[in-house]
Amino acid sequence: MRKRTKIIATIGPSSSSASKLNKMIREGADVFRVNMSHADVKETKRIVEQLKIESSKLNRPVATMIDLQGQKIRIKDFGKKKFVQLKSNEQFILDSSLPDGKGTKDNVGITYKDLYKYLEEGDELLLSDAIIKLEVIKIVKTRIYTNVIRGGKLKPHQGINKKGGGLTLRGITQKDKNDLKEVIKIDIDYVAVSFVRDEKDIKEVRRLIGKKPIGIIAKIERAEALSKIDEIAAASDGILVARGDLGVEIGIEQLPAVQDRLIRKSIAFDKIAIVATQMMESMITNRVPTRAEVFDVANAVTSGVDAIMLSAETAIGRYPVDVVQEACRICEIAEKTNRKILKVNRKEESFVSIDQVIALSAVYAADNSCIKAIACLTETGSTPKWMSRVQSNIPIYAMTKSNVASRKICMLKGVYSIKLNEVEYDHAKANKQVIDLMVEKGAVKKGDFVIITKGDLMGTSGSTNALKIVEVGNLVDV
Repeated sequence: MRKRTKIIATIGPSSSSASKLNKMIREGADVFRVNMSHADVKETKRIVEQLKIESSKLNRPVATMIDLQGQKIRIKDFGKKKFVQLKSNEQFILDSSLPDGKGTKDNVGITYKDLYKYLEEGDELLLSDAIIKLEVIKIVKTRIYTNVIRGGKLKPHQGINKKGGGLTLRGITQKDKNDLKEVIKIDIDYVAVSFVRDEKDIKEVRRLIGKKPIGIIAKIERAEALSKIDEIAAASDGILVARGDLGVEIGIEQLPAVQDRLIRKSIAFDKIAIVATQMMESMITNRVPTRAEVFDVANAVTSGVDAIMLSAETAIGRYPVDVVQEACRICEIAEKTNRKILKVNRKEESFVSIDQVIALSAVYAADNSCIKAIACLTETGSTPKWMSRVQSNIPIYAMTKSNVASRKICMLKGVYSIKLNEVEYDHAKANKQVIDLMVEKGAVKKGDFVIITKGDLMGTSGSTNALKIVEVGNLVDV
């Protein structure tokens, strides 16, 4: 059985070629992320189209996730200099009136002209992923005077965070809106919303998407978002724990507890849970991960996440295929050897639809009987989605004729997507089609029992209302 936890691989210069995409799919990547902070719409379209070609070659569906840039506050640049060196106990000025290219070792421009309004003397500002720490000593008009508490190499366009949060920018920029308007034309599956502050950011993206079946993932990387996490979880399709900026704002020592809380919140709301940032960072330059990274990935897996996300490791690293291989191997072993019993209070105490009743009944029944696998014939992917919300080791094979559903399913923990060219509408023939496919893939053998879920009116959206238990090699032809 393959790993249950899904791998999200970020595409960049190291991994955007057709051959690299093909190898990463073959080695186990399930979802491919394009970061709109670094890619334009034209490049995104090329990548999505190439992914479809390689996926078709391998007969293995994969999903695409577009990551909006969001409203990140950044410094401007230093002209031709690649960096400046800030020294402790020296003064450094952040000046929104300073144009691009005019930064020096003494001052630099910033992208947010109203930053000074949200700061007071004594506030701490963190740059370069908290490597550099500045303390605000005075504010004169738009110029923020700081003392360098912890110096370091400052590169152009680095992000600025305030320790403790409080820089209340909305998550959706005009660039995000323009990018979203274009990328939803190219058949994507998920949109990740950066720097979400509250549920209003998610609702705005949903309004822009309209009726397109695109999942919305809320990236939690602001301290302010933690106080609105219930509302954000309810409004989105999933939560991504973005540990980079979030760790800078709340303090990295707080991250383990907050990560665990956010994963449990996602599970409680029956939403997708993703953990990201520095999962296997050392593999940017090395062929093997550190022991600490192995523990980090394994801990995320046993905490119940749907997926882990690889960022620079696959985008700019030397060994993107090796990273996917290692991540898959860690996931498989962690799932087999260290299963935790998660105690989570679900927000929905009653089942709300027939397909949800069938889905959850199938998993509960399988988990407490001799069932070897579940086969789910689906039109939209909603039934396997509900199945994946249950903590279980039973493999779920979701079979669909829909290209969209076959791809979106790839984000769901424990669900293996199978794209069907044709669906048998006669129930006996459909059962045989399902079992033959599962035998072919080595999922089951003669004598195994399998649960099959489907609808009386197959081919109709939302019609799953039947659960059947069959024995492989002993199917009834009625």
